[in-house]
Amino acid sequence: MSNDTATTTTGPYVLNRDEGVHHHFLNHLATTKVHSDQARSMGAVEFRAPMGFGPPVHVHDDEDELIVVLEGEIAFRSGESETFGRAGSCAFLPSGIPHGFEVLSAEARFLAITASAGSTPRFDEFVAAVGTPSDTATMPDEGPIDPERLAELSTAHGIAIVGPPPGVPA
Repeated sequence: MSNDTATTTTGPYVLNRDEGVHHHFLNHLATTKVHSDQARSMGAVEFRAPMGFGPPVHVHDDEDELIVVLEGEIAFRSGESETFGRAGSCAFLPSGIPHGFEVLSAEARFLAITASAGSTPRFDEFVAAVGTPSDTATMPDEGPIDPERLAELSTAHGIAIVGPPPGVPA
């Protein structure tokens, strides 16, 4: 199946490992598996990230997020709770509650599924807006992240950044 299936197909499909629409996103690899649009009530993006990676603490306005750990170990923080997930674990991160996570293993692969009862999910569009397209499922070279651009694009996609990434002082 072609890598653009996630954005061009309206019927059922199966994407294998490393298939989908790839973006280098915040110094890791993001592969859109299901593109949300007016015909779909969810989006799905698979991530491959190195140890220490974690997004800034953030809140989704109206999207619930379900993260399935495929490989590795991740620490999840949601509200006041912290828990750890290994391969096979599933973390539910509801909209309206600040959350974040950090990769604890050398590398982790995880699938983020977003859904919204009131609107079309926009997380996969956010990934595409922030990321740089890639023809291959390869990790990017580490580079600078523009916090002002990230905050601007987050806000435009219904995400509020409310704290720093893990390991970065507030």
